[in-house]
Amino acid sequence: MAKITRALISVSDKTGVLEFAQGIARYGTEILSTGGTAKMLREAGLAVMDVSEFTGFPEMLDGRVKTLHPKVHGGLLGMRSNPEHLAKMEEHGIKPIDMVVVNLYPFEATVAKEGCSLEDAIENIDIGGPTMLRSAAKNHPDVTVIVDHADYRKVLAEMAENDGTVSKKTNFALAVKVFQQTAAYDGAISNYLGARLGETIEEYPATFTIQVKKAQDLRYGENPQQSAAFYVEREVAEPCVANAIQLQGKELSFNNIIDLDAAIETVKEFHDRMAAVIIKHTNPCGAALGESPLEAYLRARECDPVSAFGGIVGFNRTVDGAAAKELSSTFLEAVIAPGYTEEALEIFKAKKNVRVMQVPDISSYDRKGYNLKKVVGGLLVQGRDLGMVRALDCRLVTERRPTPAEYEALDFAWRICKHVKSNAIVFTTKDQTVGIGAGQMSRVDSSRIAVQKALLPVRGTVLASDAFFPFRDGVDAAAEAGVTAIIQPGGSVRDEETIQAANQHGIAMVFTGMRHFRH
Repeated sequence: MAKITRALISVSDKTGVLEFAQGIARYGTEILSTGGTAKMLREAGLAVMDVSEFTGFPEMLDGRVKTLHPKVHGGLLGMRSNPEHLAKMEEHGIKPIDMVVVNLYPFEATVAKEGCSLEDAIENIDIGGPTMLRSAAKNHPDVTVIVDHADYRKVLAEMAENDGTVSKKTNFALAVKVFQQTAAYDGAISNYLGARLGETIEEYPATFTIQVKKAQDLRYGENPQQSAAFYVEREVAEPCVANAIQLQGKELSFNNIIDLDAAIETVKEFHDRMAAVIIKHTNPCGAALGESPLEAYLRARECDPVSAFGGIVGFNRTVDGAAAKELSSTFLEAVIAPGYTEEALEIFKAKKNVRVMQVPDISSYDRKGYNLKKVVGGLLVQGRDLGMVRALDCRLVTERRPTPAEYEALDFAWRICKHVKSNAIVFTTKDQTVGIGAGQMSRVDSSRIAVQKALLPVRGTVLASDAFFPFRDGVDAAAEAGVTAIIQPGGSVRDEETIQAANQHGIAMVFTGMRHFRH
């Protein structure tokens, strides 16, 4: 157990630090500090020694040099169990420092501000803080190091139980957190500066560093012979599977997490209507809008009830008892939504294996970030596909203009098509999928599969294609099925052929100028 006789406290984020300092002072701990932290602690009545007094060397260079001194780092790195270390410390008048409480200059918050200059960014690169943290963490058997104010309460509780001492087990865990945080801090600096090596600011830096934390170990990956774990980003602001809470059910699997992500991301496309989607192997097998969760789910299931068996269902509104009762009548792997009524949760209890997941409120949030795809020996990094256009804003390319009802249906179809694996073809009404063709090597094959799987009438529906039709055969197949309007990106060298085909069949067609490949 490490006895805390002397602590160095110097923090940028002063959350809870006064209460913590008062707590350790009860054990007679001497407190060293600097700058604003020292001032705040003194004003609260605590006895504080300036680091400059402790080292006998003044702060200098606008505060850049204050803790970078042998008496600080000797006091942190000296091993208490090593007689030679202790003798050298005694020879040079170095007193041990048993605790370091430091958090770092807010580099990430600084560079996130609009108009931040390179000079401002560099001034907010902490040097002394990471150096002290790493020194203390390296000597964790003898030194308690705290980089996160969330750990204040735990350390104080342990000191209360053990007469002012902290266990080596706790010190090790705190030291690991230090190296995790300093790695992330250095990564943020590297990313920021690495994007500024040339004349312009690059979107992707020379090296790309990302830190994620383990949320849970998984029983296995996509298949039992593969090991797996689920990692999440350090800060997740947008409602998503990464910050969802599991309310009941079996442990999540690798495939569950992928499908839950597909489900919630699909229904997030709809802001003003109740939406439900059923996901199977990352693809929607049915999606619909409705006046209630029950109506939306039933209409989504109508598209492909066979594939819905064993699927994952996503909602963009609170799930009520009526919907929960119907959901419980079919075998499902999981349900994800921004909320559940008490009645719904009570109903789900009878299906104890069903994973019930709740995401934060999805009515208002910022969408940003990157998609990462690992290949052997490398990593592909791209911005998320957040693009979306309204059908009304698309370019009309045919003689016939879509009717208002067709425009509404084209909007719905385009939003669903975005979440179907390429080559993607989707037949819909204005609020319900009718047929979905996904992941085929030929676009016309996707069209045929969507028609073959359709249980609802295809005639009178609209069609969305995630990329352009390379030949007119896709339009001919749509016409044969009874499609009245098409939304597609356009951009093929044979666009005129597909436009001619649409005109011959009396189909209205608009070009988005945007594609939604999903590989």
